[in-house]
Amino acid sequence: MSAREAQAKADAAGLDLVKIAPKAQPPVCKIIDYSKYKYEQSRKEKEARRKQRSVEIKEIRMSPNIDTNDLNTKVGAARKFLEKGNKVKVSIRFRGREMAHTQDSRPMMDDFAAKLSDIAVVDKPPKMEGRFMTMFLAEKK
Repeated sequence: MSAREAQAKADAAGLDLVKIAPKAQPPVCKIIDYSKYKYEQSRKEKEARRKQRSVEIKEIRMSPNIDTNDLNTKVGAARKFLEKGNKVKVSIRFRGREMAHTQDSRPMMDDFAAKLSDIAVVDKPPKMEGRFMTMFLAEKK
Protein backbone atom coordinates (compact mmCIF):
# COMPACT_ATOMS: atom_id res chain seq x y z
CA MET A 1 0.00 0.00 0.00
CA SER A 2 1.10 3.57 -0.38
CA ALA A 3 2.82 5.47 2.41
CA ARG A 4 -0.16 7.85 2.76
CA GLU A 5 -2.62 4.97 3.25
CA ALA A 6 -0.35 3.33 5.80
CA GLN A 7 0.09 6.62 7.69
CA ALA A 8 -3.69 7.12 7.70
CA LYS A 9 -4.23 3.61 9.15
CA ALA A 10 -1.55 4.25 11.81
CA ASP A 11 -3.14 7.57 12.76
CA ALA A 12 -6.58 5.93 12.99
CA ALA A 13 -5.17 3.28 15.34
CA GLY A 14 -3.30 5.90 17.40
CA LEU A 15 0.04 4.24 16.68
CA ASP A 16 3.20 5.06 14.72
CA LEU A 17 4.30 3.96 11.26
CA VAL A 18 7.87 2.65 11.67
CA LYS A 19 10.22 1.63 8.84
CA ILE A 20 11.61 -1.79 9.79
CA ALA A 21 13.67 -2.33 6.62
CA PRO A 22 14.10 1.03 4.88
CA LYS A 23 16.62 -0.27 2.30
CA ALA A 24 14.27 -3.01 1.05
CA GLN A 25 12.41 -2.51 -2.22
CA PRO A 26 9.65 -1.50 -1.39
CA PRO A 27 10.48 -0.35 2.18
CA VAL A 28 8.97 -2.53 4.92
CA CYS A 29 6.96 -0.67 7.57
CA LYS A 30 4.98 -1.69 10.66
CA ILE A 31 2.22 0.02 12.57
CA ILE A 32 3.42 -0.14 16.18
CA ASP A 33 3.94 1.95 19.28
CA TYR A 34 7.38 3.46 18.58
CA SER A 35 8.37 4.06 22.20
CA LYS A 36 7.58 0.43 23.05
CA TYR A 37 9.60 -0.70 20.00
CA LYS A 38 12.64 1.38 21.08
CA TYR A 39 12.37 0.02 24.63
CA GLU A 40 12.33 -3.59 23.39
CA GLN A 41 15.32 -2.92 21.10
CA SER A 42 17.33 -1.50 24.02
CA ARG A 43 16.39 -4.50 26.18
CA LYS A 44 17.59 -6.91 23.45
CA GLU A 45 20.90 -5.02 23.13
CA LYS A 46 21.38 -4.99 26.89
CA GLU A 47 20.67 -8.74 27.08
CA ALA A 48 23.15 -9.43 24.26
CA ARG A 49 25.85 -7.40 26.04
CA ARG A 50 25.19 -9.22 29.30
CA LYS A 51 25.54 -12.66 27.68
CA GLN A 52 28.72 -11.63 25.86
CA ARG A 53 31.88 -12.90 27.55
CA SER A 54 35.38 -11.68 26.91
CA VAL A 55 38.18 -14.24 26.83
CA GLU A 56 41.29 -13.22 28.71
CA ILE A 57 44.78 -14.50 27.99
CA LYS A 58 46.53 -15.63 31.15
CA GLU A 59 50.29 -16.15 31.05
CA ILE A 60 52.34 -18.92 32.65
CA ARG A 61 56.07 -18.14 32.73
CA MET A 62 58.75 -20.76 33.15
CA SER A 63 62.50 -21.10 32.81
CA PRO A 64 64.20 -23.84 30.77
CA ASN A 65 65.61 -25.56 33.87
CA ILE A 66 62.33 -25.94 35.78
CA ASP A 67 61.91 -28.94 38.09
CA THR A 68 59.08 -31.48 37.60
CA ASN A 69 57.18 -30.46 40.76
CA ASP A 70 57.35 -26.80 39.74
CA LEU A 71 56.15 -27.77 36.27
CA ASN A 72 53.21 -29.67 37.79
CA THR A 73 52.31 -26.59 39.86
CA LYS A 74 52.31 -24.47 36.69
CA VAL A 75 50.15 -27.09 34.94
CA GLY A 76 47.66 -26.89 37.84
CA ALA A 77 47.49 -23.10 37.54
CA ALA A 78 46.97 -23.36 33.78
CA ARG A 79 44.22 -25.95 34.35
CA LYS A 80 42.37 -23.49 36.63
CA PHE A 81 42.64 -20.73 34.02
CA LEU A 82 41.36 -23.02 31.26
CA GLU A 83 38.42 -24.24 33.37
CA LYS A 84 37.35 -20.62 33.86
CA GLY A 85 37.24 -20.24 30.05
CA ASN A 86 40.43 -18.23 29.56
CA LYS A 87 43.22 -18.89 27.07
CA VAL A 88 46.69 -19.64 28.43
CA LYS A 89 49.97 -18.34 27.05
CA VAL A 90 52.84 -20.58 28.16
CA SER A 91 56.22 -18.89 27.83
CA ILE A 92 59.78 -19.89 28.60
CA ARG A 93 62.33 -17.11 29.03
CA PHE A 94 65.91 -17.80 27.98
CA ARG A 95 68.75 -15.89 29.62
CA GLY A 96 72.41 -15.76 28.70
CA ARG A 97 73.85 -19.12 27.70
CA GLU A 98 70.38 -20.72 27.76
CA MET A 99 69.82 -19.16 24.30
CA ALA A 100 72.22 -21.76 22.85
CA HIS A 101 69.92 -24.62 23.96
CA THR A 102 66.46 -23.41 23.00
CA GLN A 103 65.68 -26.63 21.13
CA ASP A 104 65.91 -28.59 24.41
CA SER A 105 62.84 -26.77 25.75
CA ARG A 106 60.46 -27.78 22.97
CA PRO A 107 59.84 -31.23 24.56
CA MET A 108 59.01 -29.45 27.83
CA MET A 109 56.35 -27.41 26.02
CA ASP A 110 54.97 -30.55 24.37
CA ASP A 111 54.87 -32.26 27.79
CA PHE A 112 53.02 -29.24 29.24
CA ALA A 113 50.41 -29.49 26.47
CA ALA A 114 50.15 -33.28 26.89
CA LYS A 115 49.42 -32.92 30.62
CA LEU A 116 46.52 -30.59 29.76
CA SER A 117 45.33 -32.50 26.68
CA ASP A 118 42.17 -33.69 28.49
CA ILE A 119 40.78 -30.13 28.73
CA ALA A 120 42.90 -28.07 26.30
CA VAL A 121 44.09 -27.95 22.72
CA VAL A 122 47.17 -26.21 21.37
CA ASP A 123 45.95 -22.98 19.79
CA LYS A 124 49.40 -21.92 18.54
CA PRO A 125 52.33 -24.36 18.68
CA PRO A 126 55.62 -23.45 20.44
CA LYS A 127 57.49 -20.72 18.60
CA MET A 128 60.59 -18.66 19.36
CA GLU A 129 60.02 -14.92 19.62
CA GLY A 130 63.22 -13.17 20.67
CA ARG A 131 64.25 -14.53 24.08
CA PHE A 132 60.90 -16.23 24.65
CA MET A 133 59.41 -19.48 23.41
CA THR A 134 55.62 -19.14 23.50
CA MET A 135 52.68 -21.48 23.04
CA PHE A 136 48.96 -20.77 23.34
CA LEU A 137 46.44 -23.21 24.79
CA ALA A 138 42.65 -22.92 24.48
CA GLU A 139 39.84 -24.82 26.16
CA LYS A 140 38.43 -27.81 24.24
CA LYS A 141 34.97 -27.18 22.85
